[in-house]
Amino acid sequence: MVKFRQAYWDEPLLTEMSMPGRVGYLPPRDKVIAMWSKGKRLLPKEVEREGELKLPELSELQVLRHFNRLSQMNFSVESGIYPLGSCTMKYNPKVSEYIAASPRMREAHPFQPDETLQGLLAIFYELSQMLAEITGMHAFSLTSAAGAQGEFAGVLMIRKYLREKGLAKDEILVPDSAHGTNPASAAMAGFKVVKVGSNASGLVSAQAVRAVLSERTAGMMLTVPNTLGLFESEVGEISDLVHGAGGLMYYDGANMNALLGKARPGDMGFDIAHLNLHKTFATPHGGGGPGAGPVGVTKRFAEYLPVPLVRKQGKRYLLDYDVKHTIGRLKGSFGNSAVLLRAYVYIRLLGPEGLYNVSSLSVLAANYLLKLLNNEGYGLAHGKDLKRKHEAIVSVKSRMPGGAMKVAKALLDSGVHSPTIYFPLIVDEALMIEPTESETMESLNEYASLLNQIYSSIEGGTLGDVPRNTSVGRIDEVKASHPLTLKVRW
Repeated sequence: MVKFRQAYWDEPLLTEMSMPGRVGYLPPRDKVIAMWSKGKRLLPKEVEREGELKLPELSELQVLRHFNRLSQMNFSVESGIYPLGSCTMKYNPKVSEYIAASPRMREAHPFQPDETLQGLLAIFYELSQMLAEITGMHAFSLTSAAGAQGEFAGVLMIRKYLREKGLAKDEILVPDSAHGTNPASAAMAGFKVVKVGSNASGLVSAQAVRAVLSERTAGMMLTVPNTLGLFESEVGEISDLVHGAGGLMYYDGANMNALLGKARPGDMGFDIAHLNLHKTFATPHGGGGPGAGPVGVTKRFAEYLPVPLVRKQGKRYLLDYDVKHTIGRLKGSFGNSAVLLRAYVYIRLLGPEGLYNVSSLSVLAANYLLKLLNNEGYGLAHGKDLKRKHEAIVSVKSRMPGGAMKVAKALLDSGVHSPTIYFPLIVDEALMIEPTESETMESLNEYASLLNQIYSSIEGGTLGDVPRNTSVGRIDEVKASHPLTLKVRW
């Protein structure tokens, strides 16, 4: 255990707790303020500032103009439509932000005793129960700080489970349309990644899975709906095949926004699933975080989840670190708690019927926007006769090279955000469009009209160099992506 010296406090700064690996808690805020008001030192003398802090002399108006200008240089879903496919940039309700900013959340400390966090732990316990019900899983761990970390936790659980069973399996099947984090997570966990090709409809067929299955197959990672915005119609048969080979099924929950209240991964045969709360449940997304990617499991994997787990004993809630087969801790503390609170508020606000409507509207918006586009310019590369779910991927059919990039820059120049471009890699000149349920019909009409106008300008040779109106002008894309490094060989 770590001991902290007590030289600057009347009481211990940090007190040992009974839980291994955990240290104690800070004194209450009012006690700290009282100590400060009595002139008692709160910091070691060697770290105290010796002189006045030198700050620039600026007027209030100058400061306001500076930060207002910075905000104008940024783009968010509150500025305009943000149809970033695969990322689900949906509106974050302000009531969630308000509740997450409560002093009861802000001033909570990860090392407080469980007895002082009963309200938050009750909320997180209920959240884990609701996520389990939504996905058809048995139990959830909320600690993952992002979807990718949830994925990594999932494949680590697969690895530990197989090793404890004495099974020498070292291959994970991953579709060619998958998010890049899928093969990365599998490789980081020590697995060999086996690619499964998509068919002409953009789907993974049971036949393709059967062709790559072997005694080495540890499991398969599958996104439903897939990255092309299509529901994997053979998912049940694929699950049976993988389980028949002694492997496990992992659900990438990045696209769960399309299935809320309609279908559950647990009912499709998945053993493990993660959810991107910053996508499906309207918590902040972008800028590298914060995120949350809780991971859920069926009953036989409940003892493998990362710790701590929120438990309920009678009327008391606690953080349980004593989980028999756990893969351990993913973070230094419980998780991104304010993000989890936002997701809890969102689910409670909407309820089952509201969540069902979210998925209905997101699917409707994607198909409606696709219907408005010029099909000669924005063609579907796969499954042309299939309805999309939450997003649609089109290929820019321009006779000019780099059509997708030109469309993206022209959209930015017009004051709206571009869709994701050049992903998935199996689609040439891809635009990955996900309008979400947040947008109105008028907004979708305007966006489709703008896309069609831009295509006409590209084909007519009248587009010119874009962007011209953005805060940052046209950059050298090659240099930005691949800086030239010269090495001298003697």
